[in-house]
Amino acid sequence: MKGRNMTRWRDPAKDPRQEPKSNLITAEGADRLRGILDHLSRVKRPALSAKVGEAAALGDRSENADYTYNKKELNRVIARIRYLTRRLDELQVVDRLPADTDRVYFGAFVTLEDDDGEEMRIRLVGHDETDTAKRWISVDAPLAKALLGKSLDDEATVAAPGGETTYVITEIAYRDPQA
Repeated sequence: MKGRNMTRWRDPAKDPRQEPKSNLITAEGADRLRGILDHLSRVKRPALSAKVGEAAALGDRSENADYTYNKKELNRVIARIRYLTRRLDELQVVDRLPADTDRVYFGAFVTLEDDDGEEMRIRLVGHDETDTAKRWISVDAPLAKALLGKSLDDEATVAAPGGETTYVITEIAYRDPQA
């Protein structure tokens, strides 16, 4: 059986998509997801429902591109609402600082220096709130796993596509979730 929906077979034991993801999220990340869910439920879905109703009232639905497009978009929004509702139920919100703020834990802003002396500042967050533009990485990422539990001036070695890279932790900071 061939077709566009066929994908290559992956060994479930080695497939990175099968690895269990942590269910941690920061308080601001949970608020952002709730805001998206609220917008989709209260604004987007009713608007699309109205468009589908208007397009259906025009008559023949089999050749009505407006009806077809809006119906597909409505189904996509409903699926996203279902996903966000389920996901928010299973997430654990981390709304307090760790007991030892001198070590790297979930929610930490960490400044790293590589072998070439270049610095980069990252934040460890849940995989639902990763953002490459802000340099927020998932706590499940290899770099984050190498950093967890380390303190100032510790080294962390990470396997990268170009070879192993060693980073030195130069700063650890946390944002107070209550503020």
